[in-house]
Parts: sequence; structure tokens; C-alpha cells
Amino acid sequence: MATDPSNEKLPGTFKAFIKKFPKLGQAHEMVAQAVEEAGPLDAKQCCLIKIGICVGAGLESALRSHVRRAIEAGATTQEIEQAVLLGMNTVGFPSTVAAWSWAWQQIDRGT
Repeated sequence: MATDPSNEKLPGTFKAFIKKFPKLGQAHEMVAQAVEEAGPLDAKQCCLIKIGICVGAGLESALRSHVRRAIEAGATTQEIEQAVLLGMNTVGFPSTVAAWSWAWQQIDRGT
């Protein structure tokens, strides 16, 4: 999956960055592809794990992106919610509720 700066679904700041620094965008994509190919997890599982990482790191834009990608990979709303809720005991209630609201904002928007 190559990063296309004209892709309307990508955040504007990300698009501007990879347009200005295309080699860094290409390197980023190569690393992402290599990581996904490094093990047995399928695209849906990778997206759900990345949602959990975003919950822990408090990354709203990335979480929305991975929710969109998870839906595209066949994840259900319940699977996405569980990926978010798994952070409850680790990152706490407020962070989990915030991430849950971000996920639902993306789910409500559709893919």
C-alpha cells in the first residue's frame, strides 16, 4: 500500500509532510510493509493491535486511521471496541473513554 499524498483520507499534515519529503514517505511505507510481512498476523489483526497501541500512546489521528483500516480489513465494531477497551487497566479510564470516542467518530463517518 503506497502512500499517495493525494489520498483524501490521509490527514492534511501527513500529506504535506510526505509531499515535501517524499523519500521519507517512501521509507516509512517500506518499513510499514516489512513489519506487516514479518509475521503471521493478517491485516485485520495488525490494525486491531495498532488501535491498541494508539490508545496507549494517546494518538487520536492514528487511532482513527487504524479504525478505518480495520473496518476495511473486515473488523467488526465489536472487535474495534474490544481493542480500545483492552487499554482500560493499563492506560486508565479517561484515556480509554477518549479513545473510544475517537473510534466511534471514525466508525460513524464510515470508511
